[in-house]
Amino acid sequence: MTETAVGSKSQQAYEAVKARIVEGAYTPGYRLVLAKIAEDLGFSVVPVREAIRRLEAEGLVKFERNVGATVSGIDPTEYLYTMQTLSIVEGAATALSAPLIDPATIARARAVNAEMGECLEHFDPVRFTALNQDFHSVLFEHCPNPHILDLVHRGWNRLASLRSSTFRFVPGRAQESVREHEALLQLIESGADADTIEKAARQHRAATLDAYLAHAVSS
Repeated sequence: MTETAVGSKSQQAYEAVKARIVEGAYTPGYRLVLAKIAEDLGFSVVPVREAIRRLEAEGLVKFERNVGATVSGIDPTEYLYTMQTLSIVEGAATALSAPLIDPATIARARAVNAEMGECLEHFDPVRFTALNQDFHSVLFEHCPNPHILDLVHRGWNRLASLRSSTFRFVPGRAQESVREHEALLQLIESGADADTIEKAARQHRAATLDAYLAHAVSS
């Protein structure tokens, strides 16, 4: 098999395994048997191994002695620290992106937010979470600072194994999130200063964390 073919199959394997982790098909602690995954995908073990290494680098997979590759979990403390960090770096990335966001990009973000609103009628937390990431990606991907952008991507990747269930735990937060998205778009549209946009983006992220932690304490 050529190097190009291995790379292509490795990418497909990466996307397939990551999707199963994010959607909850592979839960924290699930043992990833390379031969079985390769058989399911119709690949050899080589590209699957490459894919698992990428997922390990992103923190979604870990290797345990005498066990092998398993899906990583996020303990409450790590979730807290990751969300706190993400609120800071994503807020900064959004503020830096704001001057570079044109009306067409605003319209695209608003269309995604409208889909999120429609999703509330028959709530699907997995779909809602995917749309939520799409919305924020539209805003922060214009960030001209590649180091901040890399930190944002790392934060989202680290939360991937839990993201599918966050809004399942706090469905009421989803409706508030849609409203806050529109408020954030209006700030960007009106040319608000960077500090105001950054503060709004940080508070938006922090509110989701607060809702989740309140649920964790009460449950």
